[in-house]
Amino acid sequence: MSKSFKQNEVIQVHELAKSITMMEVYAPNVVEFAKPGQFVIVINEAKGERIPLTIADFSKENGILTLVFQQVGKSTMALAKRKVGDVIEHINGPLGHASLIQPFGNVLMVAGGVGIAPVFPITRALKEQNHIISIVGAKSKDGLFWVDKMKKVSDELIITTDDGSLGRAGFVTEPLKEILSNQKIDRVIAIGPLIMMKNVSKITKEKNIPLIVSLNSLMVCGMGMCGACRCTVNEKSKFTCFEGPEFDGNEVNFNEVNQRLQMYRKEEKIALDYYLGGSNGR
Repeated sequence: MSKSFKQNEVIQVHELAKSITMMEVYAPNVVEFAKPGQFVIVINEAKGERIPLTIADFSKENGILTLVFQQVGKSTMALAKRKVGDVIEHINGPLGHASLIQPFGNVLMVAGGVGIAPVFPITRALKEQNHIISIVGAKSKDGLFWVDKMKKVSDELIITTDDGSLGRAGFVTEPLKEILSNQKIDRVIAIGPLIMMKNVSKITKEKNIPLIVSLNSLMVCGMGMCGACRCTVNEKSKFTCFEGPEFDGNEVNFNEVNQRLQMYRKEEKIALDYYLGGSNGR
């Protein structure tokens, strides 16, 4: 790179889709060791909240780390307001176990909403040794992004939107069922909303097909200290941040994960209302 950047300097930031922000940061110390499937902890400003974000892309040549996140609370909204040239206080990582990249055969990638971001680097890495079919979906075309990037790293790309505004109308599970009924699939990887991953799991369980899911949305501290990311996999308690974030999707207790997420969202809404001066704020 011709220009000299500061550590954690914002190189680019813009909105990819409705309430979804992409940020490129100069973080060579993180990028040097980064692998698909891992995450980082972002602390936007001094004394700021720890924000776990899955690595969306990285360039070891340029030291550029790409993050994609949804603006859902005070901290992510503040992070999205950062400008080019700003310096992020801390970016710690890479953390978590990397995705298993090896020759599986026919791999089916399923990505929903902001889950397209973490799916992309995994798909790119797997494409070198496997035949890849990718399904990407969102509520509407306004929630889709990186369609061209996913097309480049897939042998076949299927697009779905709940409202039919782009691609097939309906959920990602519909083409998933068709493909699993007509083709031999050796592995499915699904990242997106919890309900999507849960429904994918129902389908793969019936057909006894290996499924990997990412439970990154559970993480808070990212170091296993707060205990907020506990989940049950194969009837054993796991910590998402240091034993995941990927797990056997056919063994995850999704009902328990949902209960935990709902609890967090209630607390998050109260905090956001306060931050925005809403009905619960001042």
